[in-house]
Amino acid sequence: MKAETEGTTRADRNAALVEVMLLAAMADGKLTEGSIQTLLRRVLERPEFDGTNPDEISALVEKSVKRLASQSSLESILQRLRDRLPTHQNRLLAFGLAASVALADKKATRAELGLLKTFQAALGIAEDEVAELVDVVESGRPLNEVLGEPLERLYAEVMVLVTAADGKMKPAESRALVESLASDPLFQEIDAARAQSYMRDSVEALAEQGLPERLRVLAHGLTTHAQRVRAFGLAVRIAQSSGRPSAAELRVLDMLQATFGLADDEVARLRAEVR
Repeated sequence: MKAETEGTTRADRNAALVEVMLLAAMADGKLTEGSIQTLLRRVLERPEFDGTNPDEISALVEKSVKRLASQSSLESILQRLRDRLPTHQNRLLAFGLAASVALADKKATRAELGLLKTFQAALGIAEDEVAELVDVVESGRPLNEVLGEPLERLYAEVMVLVTAADGKMKPAESRALVESLASDPLFQEIDAARAQSYMRDSVEALAEQGLPERLRVLAHGLTTHAQRVRAFGLAVRIAQSSGRPSAAELRVLDMLQATFGLADDEVARLRAEVR
C-alpha cells in the first residue's frame, strides 16, 4: 500500500518505525530484553502493523538490526529515516514510539534523552509536540491522543457519515461500504476485525459527538488535498450506490465539500467517475 502523497511503501514506513525504536532501545549501547518487549508491545498495538504476523515482526526486527549496523554514521541513518517517514504525522509517530521505548523503565538515561533530542531535530518535531508526546507516554495513555486516528479509520468514518445521513443504512449502501473496504488498496492490510471496529467506532463517535464535531475531526486528520479528495470520492461512492442520493446524503456531501475545501469542478468530476 502506498503512502498518501509520497512514494514510500507501508513496508518502508514500518521498517523505519522499528529502526527508530531499536535506536532508542540501544541508546546505552546494549539491547535489553525489557526494551525488546516494549518494542514488540508497541508494534502489536499500532494499526500501522495490522496484518503483520509475529514471525514477520521478528524478521523485521532482525533485518532492522542488521541494517542499522551496516550504516556508516548516525546522520546517514537519520537521512534514511526522513526519506521513509515523509509526513509529519509519521514523524510524530516515530518520535512517540522512540519515547515509549526510552521511557519504558520510567527513567531515561542521559544517552536516551540525548538521542530523543537528536530525533526531535532530525524529524522536525516542535517543543510543544515533544512535551505532549512525552506526557502521553509517561502517563501510559495511547499515542492516538496526540497523533489522531489512523487514515484508514478516518476514511471509513467518511463513508459511515453518508450511510447514517438519513438515519438508516440502505442495503445497497451497506454492500457498497463493504465492497469499498474489500476493493480499495488503502484497506488491503486491514483485517475484518479492525474494519468492523472502525465502523463501530465511527457510529459511536457520531452518536456521542454529533456531525459538526466529527467533521472537525476529519478536517484535522485529513490534512492534504489528496487525502480529502480520496475521502470525498469514497463518500460519493456510498451516496450513489443505491441510485439517486437522498436529500440528507446530499447535505452531508455538501458539508464534506465545504469542510475539505473542494472546488465544484473537483466534486463534479468525482461524481461523474462514480456513475
